[in-house]
Amino acid sequence: MNFGRILLSVIAFHSLEGFADNRLTGTVIGTQESVDYNTSAKSTTINTCADAFDGNLETYFASYDRSYTWAGLDLGSPHVITRVAWSPRNDSHGEERVVLGVFEGANSPDFMDALPIYIITEKGKIGQMSYADVNCSRGFRYVRYIGPSDARCNIAELEFYGEPGDGDDSHLYQLTNLPTVSIHTLNGEIPYDKEHEIVSQLTIISDDGTKLLSESGNTRERGNASRGFPKKPYRIKFDTKQNVLDAPAKAKKWTLINNYGDKTLMRNLLAFELSRKMGMPYTPYGTAVDVLLNGEYKGCYQLCDQIQIHKHRINITEMTKDDNEGEALTGGYLIEVDAYANQEKSWFNSNKGNPVTIKSPDEDDITAQQKNYIKTFFNKMENNWQTYLDTNTFLRHFLVGELSGNTDTYWSVYMYKQRGEDLMYTGPVWDFDLAFDNDNRTYPLNSLRDYVYRTKGSCAGNMKSFVDNIVVNNAAARQQMVEIWDEARHTGLTEENLVAWIDDMETYLDQSQKLNFKRWNIMNQYVHQNPKLWGSYKAEVENVRRYIKERLAWMDKKLGYTYVPSAIATVTVDFAQPYEVYSFSGQLCGHDMNSLKPGVYIVRQGQAAKKIVVR
Repeated sequence: MNFGRILLSVIAFHSLEGFADNRLTGTVIGTQESVDYNTSAKSTTINTCADAFDGNLETYFASYDRSYTWAGLDLGSPHVITRVAWSPRNDSHGEERVVLGVFEGANSPDFMDALPIYIITEKGKIGQMSYADVNCSRGFRYVRYIGPSDARCNIAELEFYGEPGDGDDSHLYQLTNLPTVSIHTLNGEIPYDKEHEIVSQLTIISDDGTKLLSESGNTRERGNASRGFPKKPYRIKFDTKQNVLDAPAKAKKWTLINNYGDKTLMRNLLAFELSRKMGMPYTPYGTAVDVLLNGEYKGCYQLCDQIQIHKHRINITEMTKDDNEGEALTGGYLIEVDAYANQEKSWFNSNKGNPVTIKSPDEDDITAQQKNYIKTFFNKMENNWQTYLDTNTFLRHFLVGELSGNTDTYWSVYMYKQRGEDLMYTGPVWDFDLAFDNDNRTYPLNSLRDYVYRTKGSCAGNMKSFVDNIVVNNAAARQQMVEIWDEARHTGLTEENLVAWIDDMETYLDQSQKLNFKRWNIMNQYVHQNPKLWGSYKAEVENVRRYIKERLAWMDKKLGYTYVPSAIATVTVDFAQPYEVYSFSGQLCGHDMNSLKPGVYIVRQGQAAKKIVVR
């Protein structure tokens, strides 16, 4: 009932602090059902949204529903809003009830096309109007105030100021310096599970309000354990492929990760940075954003790639229902070794007891032949990983998991197979809310003598044994892992670089984290698997900074590796003379550096042999 309208004339009155010359009037609109506090019953005559525009600071609007309720005006024609004003309900909680209240403007009466124009960040003043300038150049016919969550809207008085006109989109409003993601759903329906997709208008405002993406699509919840948090994670899907912010992929599907138990709001983004520095073929795109749902502030999220087959995501062949024989049947497949696999429709248990969800082809399109093929290939890979597992991606993925101290590295791990190849690749990295010393089951992680997956980590099925066979029991794989580590340590994986990245992200997130922890007052509460209460955002980030410094040293020691920053000399190769390029294990890689993948190599020219970095 949130989009119901009450049609009443607004009686103009003189503002307590002036500004009456351009105070706007119109027809009151808003949530119909109010609450009669004397009986706790629904009402349409007591404490209605009309009371928010009656000029009386002692009356107030109080909705019956506790969230997603609002009061506003139909101005009759578009106006560019220049100022808003509000006064809280006169009671013991009134001053707090307006914090995170949001003002919106729209040109459709259902507010599907609404844009935010202001968010209240401080307590109100009972008996007084508070004023805020609005910096939004678009004109709106419909304007409203949406109360914060669990507040019944509870507003004594509202005012809007502005000038007639359609305006333009030269400057729109962002909640903070981060991009603002605003989702409006048809009839105000709130996403409630992972199956039902709700028709939505998906809006992203960025670049200091100068860039707007607003397209139709749908929204649903996503995730497994994260869906149990009060701050819900979402999957958004545009009706047509979109270029979103600075993401490489033009795609329909995107995720909004809630980061509820991660009070730094940066752990997943930091893990993605480790993935890039570790040279993973594909690292998911991710960036911090502020999220609104039907005008209600939801918090700081991470807008991220959907893990899927795509030329700028997992770049393998996407199968069709007709790919049932010959080479076409060999790929591509995207799977997830997943402790929650038995909750999915398309999954299997491997012969060695590992639960596997088949992500692509998806459950609606996969054929019996395809499911049998990938199940058979996975079993073959488990039995003979030396032949059928790409150890390069597996070991890089492993090192990201162990460097970050991710408890869940093998609770959920993506793998994929390309058409025409007899190899299973590992990646991308995903899900790091418990990493970087944020799990009471492993904290303090750097005190553990062995890898986290071997000690207190969570492994789906029998993944611990599978990983042991590679990184513990196989000398060639261990040597390859040291070579990968050496390559990463000399191409940016340093304490200096990682600490600088954390410092920059702490500054970048500062405005947003302040709003987030007003919405979710959990800084001094244990949530999820928090091992310790650090007491402030600054202290939470310092814990990650401390951890990463200690962990780099721990990993060096565990791998029997000594990092020498000056070990790589600048090498000048005389391309007119013959030379040979070798890997660290002594394998000849050819006679031309131009064809090499990024990494660390040995170049021999004449009697000289030196280590070089190819970037």
